[in-house]
Parts: sequence; structure tokens; C-alpha cells
Amino acid sequence: MNEMMTLAVDSGGLAPLPTMTPDEALVEAHRCLMCWDAPCTRACPTSIDVPGFIKRIANSDLIGSARAILESNILGGSCARVCPTEVLCAGACVLHDLHERPIDIGRLQAFATDDVVFGDVDLFVPRESTGHSVAIVGAGPAGLSCGAELAMLGHDVVLYDANDEPGGLNTYGVANYKMDKPTALREVEFVKGLGVSIRPSTTIGRDVSVEQLFSDHEALFVGVGLGSVPPLGLEGEDLDGAEDALDFIAEVRAGGVDLSGQRITVIGGGNTAIDAVSQASRLGAEHVYLVYRRGRDEMKAYPHDIERALKSGVEFIHWSAPSSIEGEGSVSALVCQRTEYSAEGKLVAVPDSEFRIAATMVLRATGQEKLVGFLDTLEGVETDEGGRVVVDDGYRTGNPKIWAGGDCVNGGKEVVNAVAHGKAAAASIDESLRPGAAGR
Repeated sequence: MNEMMTLAVDSGGLAPLPTMTPDEALVEAHRCLMCWDAPCTRACPTSIDVPGFIKRIANSDLIGSARAILESNILGGSCARVCPTEVLCAGACVLHDLHERPIDIGRLQAFATDDVVFGDVDLFVPRESTGHSVAIVGAGPAGLSCGAELAMLGHDVVLYDANDEPGGLNTYGVANYKMDKPTALREVEFVKGLGVSIRPSTTIGRDVSVEQLFSDHEALFVGVGLGSVPPLGLEGEDLDGAEDALDFIAEVRAGGVDLSGQRITVIGGGNTAIDAVSQASRLGAEHVYLVYRRGRDEMKAYPHDIERALKSGVEFIHWSAPSSIEGEGSVSALVCQRTEYSAEGKLVAVPDSEFRIAATMVLRATGQEKLVGFLDTLEGVETDEGGRVVVDDGYRTGNPKIWAGGDCVNGGKEVVNAVAHGKAAAASIDESLRPGAAGR
């Protein structure tokens, strides 16, 4: 069992850390102090019993360990790979206080779940059909989580997704060095095996109307995520080689991208920007630059990811803002200006500070758009000033038949946050459909 070390085939640079060998997992599991108050569990948005699943690994009970993980987080296989465990569960490990290396919780979680999620072990048996039907719009982590939980409770679940392949961010937006596309799609198959039906290439409002959704289903969960990174309004953004960083990551995940000899510049300071530069560096680019208008301390990306990018050879250009893109037909340079804070505390351009960065590709990673157009078609669903869907503690919107979760609610956080939303929404939906009978 647990021979999934070759699962994450490297299709675009450095492969993710492999699943541990049984001996490695046993050694790491026995390092865990099994804290009674489990700060690692409290740091997990899905409240996985971390000491519990690690103790089962130490006792060579992988099925029990997988159950402990997946009952809390049905996408525990992907979260083990893509979640920032360094700042969540492992970041809360008490071994930090003892100046020792924290438990490698992410890789232990991958080790424990691989045989179930990506193998032939049937861990969960859905309950008898309740006769109720739920529609889910968006087959990303939030939708998959909600759908899986509802299906296991016996509800008929159909996920409608606009993309050709389901999985959302896990399939299209995660850098390959964290988790590759085949791994994401195999986890989707695991969810489908729980009884979830998925209809890809289906856009609500074009292929299926909102009215039809409510004609066919009794409740609706919206997990549509975010849209593309909008243009910055720079001269030259229409040149070949100027594109959305998420589109670039999706192209890499599709395979066949070779950046040998190219000069890649990414604009932004968040996690998508770091993923893009790290991926570009691992694809053989000659030079990779990250341009950010403020200092390193103000970057939104996680410190451990920033360090990884620096170690891979990425050059950070701080206190610089793009002003235009140059080239004839295709990108040849990004023109920038130096920035600084004024006496009033405003970020301003420094006069006569213009400089050029030779580049063959310029990627913008400056924030995704909210999908307010679709949300506006849903009666009773309100959004706040930031375009986020307003929900109650059960992720129910102002429309009593509609729930929402994931990036459309929190504005864009981690996969594990989306999973937590989906799970909580599923419990609320179940209670609505079967008052007094909720829960497994």
C-alpha cells in the first residue's frame, strides 16, 4: 500500500515533494508530541484532528488515519499539497517553541490519504437516498466539498461547471511544483465516486437557466470562485507575451511550455505572483523578475513562498510600478518608475526615475475580478462593497434556497478555506431539507 510517490509527475519544473515512504512516515509520526490541546488542529480551517491522524500512522493504521482526515476535509489529498501548512497547522506546532523542526504535517497527510483518494480503497458509503436534489454552481474546492458532503448524506447532487474540466483552482490555478493537474483530476474522480454528478462546459445563463436550476433542484450552492486578472490599462498590454498570470499557470499545467532563454517579468506581490515567478524559474527561463510597487514587508505572499522564489533565482524589484510595455508585435521590455511614500503617506512615483526591464513576457498578478455579473442574476443574493457574497453562519444567502462559499464569499483565500465553507454549507442545506435530521 501507499505507493503513490510517483503520482505527481513533474509536468512543468520541480515536482512536489513526494509522498513519504512508510519508514519516513513512521519516524516523522513518532516525533509528534500528540498535544492534548492540539494547536495544529485549531489552526486548520477544517479542524482536522492532526494528532489523531498522526497517531494512527504511528500505529500503522493508514485507513483509520485517512478516515480521520477525510471526515473533516474531503479534499485532504490536495490540501496536503497546496495548503500553506507552514503558516497553518505546521506553523502552530509546539516544536517551534522548543526550537525544533515542526512536524511535516502536509506530507504526513498526503501519505495517509493517497491510497484512499488516489487508490482503490472505498472508505465512505453514501446513505440511502433522501429523494432531495441540490444544484451546485462551480466545481472548484468549495463546490466539490459541498457536493461530496451532501452526496454522502444521501442527497442527489449535480455540479455545473463552466470549465471543460472540473476542479477549479486545483485543476487550473495551482503551480505544478505544488500539485500537478493529473493529481487534481484524480481527486475529482474520488469525489465523483461518492455519488456526485458533474456537468462540465455548462455555463449558467447560457446552457442552463437559473429558473431551470430551481425547477430541477430544491437548493443551490454557489461556489464560482473569482474571475481573471483584469488589464492594468498600460500601453502595450495588447502585445504578444503580455497576459494574465493565471492563464500562464493554466498553460503550464496543460503541458508543453518551455521558457528556455526567455526573460519573464511578473507584476504583483501576492501568492499568484510568487507562483508565477517560481514556476517560470523552474521552466528554464533565463531571467525571472518580480516587480512590486512596495517593499518586501508589504507583500501579501507567504514568507516561505517568497524565500523559495528567491532561492530559485528570481530577482525581486521592489518600490517600482509599471508604466508601459514596449515591443513591436511582441513584448520586448517593461517600463517602470520608482515609487516611494510621500510625506502624507501616499505611494507616489519618483520623478525622473524611469527604467526598463528587458522581457519577452510580462505577466500581471494584481488581483482577480469578482464575478458580480452572474451573482446579480440570483434574486435575493447580496454582495458587500468588495463584491463578496453576504452569507450567514451557515453560508446561506438572503435567498433561503441559495447558499454560497469559497472565493466568492471570502474574496480569495486558501483551498482549505473553500473546503470548510462547502462543508458548513452542506450541513446547513441538509438541515433545511431534512429539519432535525442533519448530520451523518
